[in-house]
Amino acid sequence: MADMGSFREAVTAWAAGGVGDPARALAARLPVRAAVLLEGPSDVAAVDALAASRHRDLAAEGVCVLSMGGATSVGRFVRLLGPTGLGLRLTGLCDERERPYYARALGGAGAAGQRFFVCAADLEDELIRALGPERVTELVREEGDRRALPPFLRQPAQQGRTAQQQLRRFLGTKKDRKIHYGRVLVEALDPGRVPAPLDSLLACL
Repeated sequence: MADMGSFREAVTAWAAGGVGDPARALAARLPVRAAVLLEGPSDVAAVDALAASRHRDLAAEGVCVLSMGGATSVGRFVRLLGPTGLGLRLTGLCDERERPYYARALGGAGAAGQRFFVCAADLEDELIRALGPERVTELVREEGDRRALPPFLRQPAQQGRTAQQQLRRFLGTKKDRKIHYGRVLVEALDPGRVPAPLDSLLACL
C-alpha cells in the first residue's frame, strides 16, 4: 500500500532528474496537501520528534516532511511541488545565510506567499541555545559520546570558541550524530522552550 515514505522517495527521485509520474500518482492517491522542505535529515528528525511530542501524525494529516539534500536544491523542489508543479502548500526551515536561495526559489515559481521560517545560524544552534550548553553537554554524555567530547574540545580549532559554538560543531562532525541529536535535543526541550522557528513551523501545518 502506498504511504508517505513512498511519496517522499518518488519526489526525491524526481528532483534528481527522474520522471514525475510516480510522485503525481501518489500525491493524488494519499492524498498530500503540504510539503515541509528541510535542508537535511537532522532537520527532519527534529520536526518529526516535535510532532510526535505533540501527538501529531503529519503523514496521516497529508503532510510530507522532506530532506532536500542541501539548501541550494530548494528551487527544484519548489518548482516540482509548488504552484507550477503539484500545487502543494509549501513551508520549511532555512538558515539566515540561506534566505536568498529561498526567496529566489519562491518568487521564481510563483510561490512568494508561502511561509518559511528562519533559524539564526541553523536549527542545531537554536536548539543548543534553548536548552543551554550545560544541558546539551549532559545529553551528549548520556547518549554515549562521553569519551568523544573531551578530545574534540581540546583541538586547537576549538580554543577561543564559546561552549555553544563548540557543541554545535561537535554535533556536526558526523552525519549520523547530527541526525541522532536532532531528535534527542527536541525530546529534551520543555514545552515552553521550543525555538520559535520550529514551533512556528509546526503550528502552521
